[in-house]
Amino acid sequence: MSLRLQINSQVKQQSKSSRLITSVAIIIAALGLTYIPIPGLRKTVIIVSGTELQEPLQQLEAKFEQANPNIKLELEFQGSQEIVNNYIDQKNKFQPTILIPANGEILSELSDRLRTTNQTEPFYDSPRPLARTLLVGIAWPERGKVLFPNGRFQWSRLEQAMQAGNWEKVGGSSNWGSFDFVTTDPTRSNSGQLTLNLWTQSKLGGTINADSFNNSSVQLLFSLIKKSVYQPPRSTDILLQEFIVRGPNDADVATVYESIALHRWQQSAASKGKPYQIYYLDPSIETTATAAIVRRDVDAGTAKAAKEFLDFLTQPEQQAVFVQYGFRPVNNNVDFKTVPNSPWSQNIPGAEVKPSMQILPPPDNKTITEIQRQWERAN
Repeated sequence: MSLRLQINSQVKQQSKSSRLITSVAIIIAALGLTYIPIPGLRKTVIIVSGTELQEPLQQLEAKFEQANPNIKLELEFQGSQEIVNNYIDQKNKFQPTILIPANGEILSELSDRLRTTNQTEPFYDSPRPLARTLLVGIAWPERGKVLFPNGRFQWSRLEQAMQAGNWEKVGGSSNWGSFDFVTTDPTRSNSGQLTLNLWTQSKLGGTINADSFNNSSVQLLFSLIKKSVYQPPRSTDILLQEFIVRGPNDADVATVYESIALHRWQQSAASKGKPYQIYYLDPSIETTATAAIVRRDVDAGTAKAAKEFLDFLTQPEQQAVFVQYGFRPVNNNVDFKTVPNSPWSQNIPGAEVKPSMQILPPPDNKTITEIQRQWERAN
């Protein structure tokens, strides 16, 4: 072979190798575009939720980001009423994309308050229900038997104990000390609002509205509760964790969500030896954690990413995770009794799959506003 032919052959081989390397590089680049987020195109979705959803959302965050590498989630947790107040007053150090208070009515309040100033639709889509739960009572077993001898939660017995001030006056042991009821701050938390709503209804013996809170007996009740509840926590999960740590003699009875009561029951068993008893209220209020994608400072691309996350949360597999944390699903295809590790299969004292009681809707915006006003005025 002549020198010229050898050179031409080498050039052809080098050219072929170059084309092969280029092809491989293109394939690798294409794969990279598929699986590696492109700087500048990755959307950040900031979710502000009530603390009752903190643990299931943290568990689902990594799973969603793994399946959606171009979407980054950031989770923030506040009391449900705080979510609304902080958003309206722009007190957050971040710009929320999704708001998830414990109660859909709180989003209606937010919508109404924003429309009075902006005259525009505050949300991208209709709010989406994510998980359901009920307001329940809890008590340490010995104290619950004394306070509720018939095994049924009674607001009147709770009020009598608060008026008495100590257990001995209501049939308890003298060494139990003072009677200590715990509920959340109704100016910051949904469960505190529901507690005062149901207690007021029991006090007046019928259906109530915003005007009901002008009744003198109700105002005296609010004063009694406010004096008895020292520094109410800002959220329900914080309340329950404090309730477990404090134990009998410092925290005797509380109102919380069924979901949290079920989820933290094992923790109370490990901490105190004798876990608390759950009492279903009759009537009670079902509250639904509801999500809304806000418009303020949220572009369409980020809103689309937020919608993908909400779609993800309502799928059966993710709804099962909520069930494992004590929530009742909003997806009818999920049977919460058969979900693996469902708390309803753990023989928790007082827990019922279908408790026999009247279920009321959450209080409307005017009633919530009046509950907060009367609480702030009580002394």
